[in-house]
Amino acid sequence: MTTPILQYNTKTEIEQTALTVQQTFKSGYTRPLKFRRHQLEQLWRLIDDNTDALCDALYMDLRKHKYEATLGELITAKEEINDALVHLEEWARDEQTTPSFINRVGTTCIKRKEPKGAVLVIAPWNYPVYLALTPLVGAIAAGCTAVLKPSEVTPHSAKLLAELVPRYLDNRAFMVVNGGVPETTQLLDHKWDHIFYTGNGTVAKIIMKAAAKNLTSLTLELGGKSPVIIDENANMTVAAKRVVFGKTFNAGQTCVAPDYILLTAKAEEKFISALKQAFLEMYGPDPQASKDYGRIVNTRHFKRLCNLLMENKSGDVVIGGQADENDLFIAPTVIANVERDDKLMKEEIFGPLLPLIRVTDIDDAIEYINSKDEPLVLYIFSTNKKLVNKVLDSTRSGGVLVNDTLMHVSEGTLPFGGTGPSGMGSYHGRSSFDAFTHVRSTMIKGLSPVMESAMALRYAPYTTRNMSIAKMLLETTPQFKRGFLQKYIKWIVVVLLFGVHYARNRRL
Repeated sequence: MTTPILQYNTKTEIEQTALTVQQTFKSGYTRPLKFRRHQLEQLWRLIDDNTDALCDALYMDLRKHKYEATLGELITAKEEINDALVHLEEWARDEQTTPSFINRVGTTCIKRKEPKGAVLVIAPWNYPVYLALTPLVGAIAAGCTAVLKPSEVTPHSAKLLAELVPRYLDNRAFMVVNGGVPETTQLLDHKWDHIFYTGNGTVAKIIMKAAAKNLTSLTLELGGKSPVIIDENANMTVAAKRVVFGKTFNAGQTCVAPDYILLTAKAEEKFISALKQAFLEMYGPDPQASKDYGRIVNTRHFKRLCNLLMENKSGDVVIGGQADENDLFIAPTVIANVERDDKLMKEEIFGPLLPLIRVTDIDDAIEYINSKDEPLVLYIFSTNKKLVNKVLDSTRSGGVLVNDTLMHVSEGTLPFGGTGPSGMGSYHGRSSFDAFTHVRSTMIKGLSPVMESAMALRYAPYTTRNMSIAKMLLETTPQFKRGFLQKYIKWIVVVLLFGVHYARNRRL
């Protein structure tokens, strides 16, 4: 009997892991910024010291080329860490706000940045290092403790993370649990302060149901059918290369991969010709022989994709179509003349199949996009600003990228996340810190008897006079109705109240 690559944690180990990170957080151990900074530095070293080992694991799991592994997983994760290290003090600093008029004197209003607590990060298989460690960056920076659950579908990467995390990070605060559905279910039975999940909508609903029992907050990074609109006047050569890049990176197993193309009949012939040339330049006449092209993650997903292609009732394969189950290889495949209600258009493809859908014009494209769930990203290829703005104003999506694919994911200054069925919440850069942070509103008032004259208006017994004064103090005159007197009347009332208070004290 072959020894499995990945050893799953036992029930006892999972119970102890959940208890440990919860107790560690309650102790305040992870709150100091010095601790957070050190852990972030250690996470950076984990990646930097083990680059070759991580790349090897990704190759064994996904046949991912070292170039793709380095750029798409390791460097991007390290840059998230660098960003957090540069801005940690700024992000974690209390923010003082300007109180409203009624609280202006003798009051301090503060937004405190406090960690949510013990959190659970459930990572997917398609980017098993990047999508495990990047949320962890946010959890560490925020001052949380965390349990990381890698995907069992990529066992080499999961095994390596389980070995490396306790070597580099404090294992009282950050721990890894490996396993399948039963182990994940056991984790979800615990009360977490936040759950961060990346994956598909079906599993997300199960996680939401589990979280609802404890009213646990969630970040859900899902997917969907991300469309590409090709303007018939766009530069087809450049557009084709960028679409091919987005569709073949990780063999199309990317949540923001272009899922289908919307273009007019006039644009279709030119675009297909440009696609053929782009595929040829990148992967040669035989993509299976190219060392740069990845593989489908396992047999189940291979068969799923093949069935999608075979069961689709419409369309003509104009590029690719070859498959080899023994090698888990599916060629980059373009299918023209696909009907809008066919099987390829029912669910996210998550592989190297690219349907082309004909539209009559931009309005037709917009109408079709709006007939489906909100995608994680919408791609537009056009230099026509009017057309681009029309699409932006008329559609909804998690994000938008104009004239490229995938690259918005690497931009730390932009929050990354979906909307509706494509996700809930966002992360990257400051947004990663915010995802694991509770902003605790704090008001501190003085006990000066002078201010009590104004505050006494709120106490019973209530009188018409006091209500009139309170309305003057609390109700704001709209800017468009504000005259000279309205600008200063509140201060006049406050001065009069203080004067009355002072006069009463003099008599006493």
